[in-house]
Amino acid sequence: MANDLIKRSEKAIPCLTLIGMPGAGKTTIGKLLAKKVRWPYLDSDHLIEATYGRRLQDIVDATDKERFLAIESQVICSIRAQRLIIGTGGSVVYHKAAMEHLKALGPIVHLDIPLALVEERIAGNPERGIAIAPGQTLADIYRERDALYHEWSDFSCNNSTTTQEACVDYIISHLPKDFFSA
Repeated sequence: MANDLIKRSEKAIPCLTLIGMPGAGKTTIGKLLAKKVRWPYLDSDHLIEATYGRRLQDIVDATDKERFLAIESQVICSIRAQRLIIGTGGSVVYHKAAMEHLKALGPIVHLDIPLALVEERIAGNPERGIAIAPGQTLADIYRERDALYHEWSDFSCNNSTTTQEACVDYIISHLPKDFFSA
């Protein structure tokens, strides 16, 4: 069997998850970090798209906020991996089961940026696929999620005042020295 050809690691190798608002740089920083440490990168929004065979924005448009959050949680909880950098959708923090699953996979890092920068970055990509309830504003979501990001993360990295490379280096420096060597 193919599984017999490649033996899994004897010890569990953790994953590293990036959380934060849309536009915080989870995909950009995640890909740079993955390249630097030679680990694969997974964007959970792309996993949702692959699972449902539709663009994320189409999924968001076809459901209400609660249904989308349930879909996101289900897909996140299906991740079975090691040695992986995971970039999540900004709304992942709304589901305790999803966050507990990610926490079990390894450390969680919050990429923190101010609301003004979120608004600026989102304005440049209106097809972003943001889970937002009718009547909610981006400022409402920012305030709501900020506490959750801090609650679930092991530490935060300010991704608004440094270079992308400096953010990657900051993340690496705040993990145990042997985290990526397995």
